[in-house]
Amino acid sequence: MAIFSRPISLLLAATALAGLCAGAPAQPTGTLPPSAPAWSGESGGSGHPQMTSEAIRAAAANFRGCLESLWPMAARRHITRATFDASIAGLTPDLRIMDLLDSQPEFTKSFWDYLDTLVSDARIAKGREMLEKHRVTFEAVERAYGVDRHIIAAIWGVETSYGAIGGDRPVLRSTGTLACVGRRQDYFREEFLATLEILQRGDVRPDHLVGSWAGAFGATQFMPTAFKRYAVDFDGDRRRDIVDSVPDLLASTANKLKTNGWVSGLSWGYEVVVPVTFNFMLADRGRDHTIAEWERLGIHRAGNKPFPRAQDQAYLLIPAGVQGPGFLMLQNFRAIMKYNPSEAYALAIGHLADRLRGGEPFVQDWPRYERVLSRAERLELQQLLVRRGYDLGEPDGQLGGKTRAAIRDFQSKLGYVADGFASASILEQLRGR
Repeated sequence: MAIFSRPISLLLAATALAGLCAGAPAQPTGTLPPSAPAWSGESGGSGHPQMTSEAIRAAAANFRGCLESLWPMAARRHITRATFDASIAGLTPDLRIMDLLDSQPEFTKSFWDYLDTLVSDARIAKGREMLEKHRVTFEAVERAYGVDRHIIAAIWGVETSYGAIGGDRPVLRSTGTLACVGRRQDYFREEFLATLEILQRGDVRPDHLVGSWAGAFGATQFMPTAFKRYAVDFDGDRRRDIVDSVPDLLASTANKLKTNGWVSGLSWGYEVVVPVTFNFMLADRGRDHTIAEWERLGIHRAGNKPFPRAQDQAYLLIPAGVQGPGFLMLQNFRAIMKYNPSEAYALAIGHLADRLRGGEPFVQDWPRYERVLSRAERLELQQLLVRRGYDLGEPDGQLGGKTRAAIRDFQSKLGYVADGFASASILEQLRGR
């Protein structure tokens, strides 16, 4: 079952490297570590005309001219010519990014494997340590923004293992490369210009402005345009520094959540028990009901706990179908998804936050016996559904709401429990019809 909406290599790498210390010497602004692999020289897998090897080489040959062409846009953002010239001087494209931009990783992790990876005992222990170490700052940020400190700590932990790993590519070079080479130049042009604005303001030291291949930086991974919108100076030094200032880092993360709809005092959601006889057509992100209404429909909280607020609005998520736990997701879950639109990511953040404050693991078991579909199988499943008249958009191997709705309808026609779970047996049924 595909559950990811963006690459998670940094998240999973953070698990493997959780023991590394933060604050390792950063690479200079325009260079890569010596071990960085080179571009394969091959065309990208997307088939986009700007991702052919010939187009990539041609764009790389014109890299300097492309950067120079951005000067008028930079000037309109009040970037000085001196800053612009100093920033692009000697800058060369990092063509290895082209392989990463068009890669199609074979993610075969289930919801439960993903949670096992990100909500580990080590990450819980380290998170509690960081909460205590920076207790005064967490309390001040929580008072200022009304965002639960445990959620902020969970994002810090999941994104970079509390700063242990956040990428080592110069943001200026990454965004400059993507602004001039490859299939997403319009998008990354804005990121490159925003990077120049960060340098112009002096918010982050140039040699510390390093991050992922796509340009996300800081311990909670802000893209440059997100930095412009959400970053705040919380330590009062007149710089918004999410790399070297813990107060700025935590407050900026809280500000992003608050701006994106976080409701103070509200949970992210609840684990719930869903009866086999439930109408699973109601399990849809677009179908909000009050907690009281869900209870009348037969949903109750796991562990026989009461719901604290009967009038809260929530939608029902059943990631493993009737075989696994269900979850009622509140507004704050949607706010977390503004950080990363993957439901698995947001669930990991919410659950890790609960564990950091002393909560228990989920009560119900996951169907670990189920074989996870490969990306090719997920794509095939979608294609078979399209042939049967279901409107899924362009099949892409990512099983979103439309695919789950189509699976539910197909299951109901077979007389199965229509829970929308993309199992190997459903794929076999589709193949045989």
